[in-house]
Amino acid sequence: MSIRTATVERKTAETSVKLILNLDGNGHGVIDSGIGFFDHMLNLMTAHGLLDLTLACDGDIDVDGHHSVEDIGITLGQAFKQAIGDKKGIRRYGTFYLPMDEALAFVSLDISGRPFLVYDDGGEMAPMIGGYDTELTEEFLRAFAVNAGITLHVRVLYGKNSHHKVEAIFKALGHALRIAVEKDPRVDGIPSTKGSL
Repeated sequence: MSIRTATVERKTAETSVKLILNLDGNGHGVIDSGIGFFDHMLNLMTAHGLLDLTLACDGDIDVDGHHSVEDIGITLGQAFKQAIGDKKGIRRYGTFYLPMDEALAFVSLDISGRPFLVYDDGGEMAPMIGGYDTELTEEFLRAFAVNAGITLHVRVLYGKNSHHKVEAIFKALGHALRIAVEKDPRVDGIPSTKGSL
């Protein structure tokens, strides 16, 4: 099986992002977004998704984290789209429920070529976790889904602790991606009756 990798750089007046993504990795992350909690979340997604991700972002976090988080989502989505290639033989769909103490998150996705995000954080969320604005979870997921070309549904079914809720989302996303990108020896060609994704 060929290793599916991509290297993407994105530079704007607000951020400079460089990343290397391997979909067939071992869960190894070297991540520096400039936002400690976000680094932690990306490392968890990487570990649980058995991805390898090297990422460096120099962003205007003196303003806030929005540009960095969104641009990382854009860049990661672009890298995913490149790395997944022609999509031949993949499972295509991935769904995972993940408990994190009192919180339970659900992620379901389709590597469809039709970008869409449905997001429900379960209601009340602390505005900040360390230096991370919790509203940026949705911004990251939207940027990733749109640029990766995936349909992505994310829901926190319940939970009280905001750290646990966000962590459950990122871990569940990693697992769902791992399932969807996996090669299925029974799939011959593109997993679609249309013949393309």
